[in-house]
Amino acid sequence: MTPHLQGIGMTSLRTRERMMNRLAEQGITNQKVLEVMRDTPRHIFMDEALSSRAYEDTALPIGYNQTISQPYIVAKMTELLLASGSLSKVLEIGTGCGYQTAVLAQVVDHVYSIERILPLQKKAKDYLWDLKIKNISYLYGDGSLGWPEYAPFDGILVTAAPPEIPEILLQQMAVNGVMVIPVGKNGDKQTLQRVTRTEMGYKVEELEPVTFVPFLAGKE
Repeated sequence: MTPHLQGIGMTSLRTRERMMNRLAEQGITNQKVLEVMRDTPRHIFMDEALSSRAYEDTALPIGYNQTISQPYIVAKMTELLLASGSLSKVLEIGTGCGYQTAVLAQVVDHVYSIERILPLQKKAKDYLWDLKIKNISYLYGDGSLGWPEYAPFDGILVTAAPPEIPEILLQQMAVNGVMVIPVGKNGDKQTLQRVTRTEMGYKVEELEPVTFVPFLAGKE
């Protein structure tokens, strides 16, 4: 790993280990998720001016009115997705800067990631290429449509909050598949929800309050 990827000072491995220990104290128990969070350099996914804050437990701006989620939320959503076992095909709605994508790609077989803002997607691809993470397919498009060509997915992770769970994403879940999604109107109460598809229908669990950017259709 190059010095930039390895980090120094506030971006060093020691700082990432402190973050991992904090995540464990916050209730993250999946050891693989904790190790991936420790080993993935979050600081490279944001502007250099903010890199010293990369391992604080806070969301940070990445431009285009988007944010990189706080480490706890990234870890929690990943852990929730993996709770029912290993996953082969995971759909991510909202590549953003690519950090959540990087974490996901190290714990599942393949990630299909959709981003509606082209400059963000281009940056994310560069970051992930630098990390030599290659089990990702990218789509510049409207996440509200999902990615029907590769459906059904045994995992779906959504990184923006729609007012209700999109029906089209439910349809693209495999039986026994899991979706983790924040739900709620922008400015109102949002909750993190986990949806499991069964032979009989869908089981929805409301888990904890969260704050995400709004889920928008279309692309820019």
